[in-house]
Amino acid sequence: MLGINGSEFIVIAILAVLLLGPERIPEYASQLARLTREIKRIATGARQQLKDELGDDFEDVDWRRLDPRQYDPRRIVREALLDDEPATTSPVPAPAVQTAVPTIAAQPGLAPGQRAPWDVDAT
Repeated sequence: MLGINGSEFIVIAILAVLLLGPERIPEYASQLARLTREIKRIATGARQQLKDELGDDFEDVDWRRLDPRQYDPRRIVREALLDDEPATTSPVPAPAVQTAVPTIAAQPGLAPGQRAPWDVDAT
């Protein structure tokens, strides 16, 4: 959970004995145990409060679907731009969709010598 292996834990324990001394280690260990119990109690209370507020819907939530690590930004943008295509829920990105891009000639241009419009607030 914390990414500490056995040898690192032994080094931390030896440092604790050297820095705190054997007479204060039991006191700090009991404080750590109380802190751990309090954090667990708070987490359980928060989970219970969330369950009470959401009601029966809490059990039906698919938490893995809401995991931000699985989102593909390309798929999200594609779905937002192309509303009529059905949304895919697979984590594998779909192949790129080619859309027609208007050419410069199709867009209205400026007359020779005409300056481009300038928006002070946009820059």
